Amino acid sequence: MDIIEQISIKEMVLKLTIIGNGAMAIALADGLKERYELEFIIRDSGQIEHLTKRYNSKCYMIDQVDISDKDILLCVKPYALDSVSRELIGEARSLYSILAGVDIATLNEKISSKATIRAMPNLAATFGSSATALTGDSARRDEALDIFSSIGKAIWFGSQKELDIATAVAGSGPAYLALVAEAMMDGAVKQGMKRSDSIELVEALFGGFAPLLSAQHPALLKDAVMSPGGTTAAGYASLEEGRVRDSFIKAIESAYGVTQK
Repeated sequence: MDIIEQISIKEMVLKLTIIGNGAMAIALADGLKERYELEFIIRDSGQIEHLTKRYNSKCYMIDQVDISDKDILLCVKPYALDSVSRELIGEARSLYSILAGVDIATLNEKISSKATIRAMPNLAATFGSSATALTGDSARRDEALDIFSSIGKAIWFGSQKELDIATAVAGSGPAYLALVAEAMMDGAVKQGMKRSDSIELVEALFGGFAPLLSAQHPALLKDAVMSPGGTTAAGYASLEEGRVRDSFIKAIESAYGVTQK
């Protein structure tokens, strides 16, 4: 692919059409708005004015909308795919679907597109810090990575099975980590710390953990923190007694299982 063709492709994907206006659609819009021209296709007429002003974008109701040659971000609930697809006409240039558990074959049956990509970002897209899993038509691999790298870390997987596993980890992960954060805050409060201080402390802890994890395997990181007979060893032993590690492994298994139904 020569330089002129690459530039042409980049110009073509500067405009993205988001179908939906739920939490993930808004998180993606927040993360993409500085780099891409956005437009929305939604079912709630009461949100048109808000979205138009917030993103300086065009906003259409889903009612036989022509998606020909558009780059579509499909951000609706999986159960809504049938009803939404009936209102779309034409063939999209690219379809990027964030619908958990909906495979490419099903997407292709419902929505006509020259290329189909499955994506699983998370709510951290709002802050440009999403972990996004991607798979699908290899012809759009570089474009997909370019788009979703603008909202954080984007990783291309070789199969839909891996994408579904990634959904259980990165897609659902913020909820699991929120549980850990809240539990740690509550633990500090139980021992006598003020709630506001516990929140500030745990927020700082999570903010500083990412660079540590990127620099060292978690097992080595744990060993570096845990001194013989120390506070970390005592706390870690309590977590093992509570089968926390096993519970997280089973949480990934359960979440992945839902995508296979």
